[in-house]
Amino acid sequence: MEQRRKRAARLFADGRLIASAIARKLEVSCQSVSRWYSDWRRGGAAALRGAGRAGRKPRLNPKQLRQIEKELRRGARAQGFGTDLWTLPRVSKVIEHLTGVHYHPGHVWRILGAMDWSLQRPARQARERNPEKVKLWLTERWPAVKKTLVDEKHGFSLKTRVVSRSVPRSGEPGPRKGKRRS
Repeated sequence: MEQRRKRAARLFADGRLIASAIARKLEVSCQSVSRWYSDWRRGGAAALRGAGRAGRKPRLNPKQLRQIEKELRRGARAQGFGTDLWTLPRVSKVIEHLTGVHYHPGHVWRILGAMDWSLQRPARQARERNPEKVKLWLTERWPAVKKTLVDEKHGFSLKTRVVSRSVPRSGEPGPRKGKRRS
């Protein structure tokens, strides 16, 4: 929008186009062009600049985010945790330890999202898992158990069909019920 306002300021200064033509050219409403024109007359092109960043400034600067990411990449064990699994409370503690900025664990996911980190869950496997038996199951047993399309019979999924009371079944003897001709 700021780029459009800057273009509008140049068109106002040029003085060749009327407000409705500027609105069509910039694809905005005439009301917006009128408001921009009055701001431009009062303060020039500087009055049409954007307001800047919306909302509160971030508590962590880009340098701190890079530092946090570097430490997270080292792993949770390197930070003194028992397992190498990152949880939001653990990340919150690391952020507070490194930067002194406290974040609630429920808000840490926003910071991780800003660093392009996503939710990763480890695959759960039984401790008793036997890779040879799994391979045997997948190669021999599963194909024998799995249904195939050849075995399937094509047709309706329902065994019975609902018949409308107002329409006779096809092939049923008797007169057709329809409009009478007069």
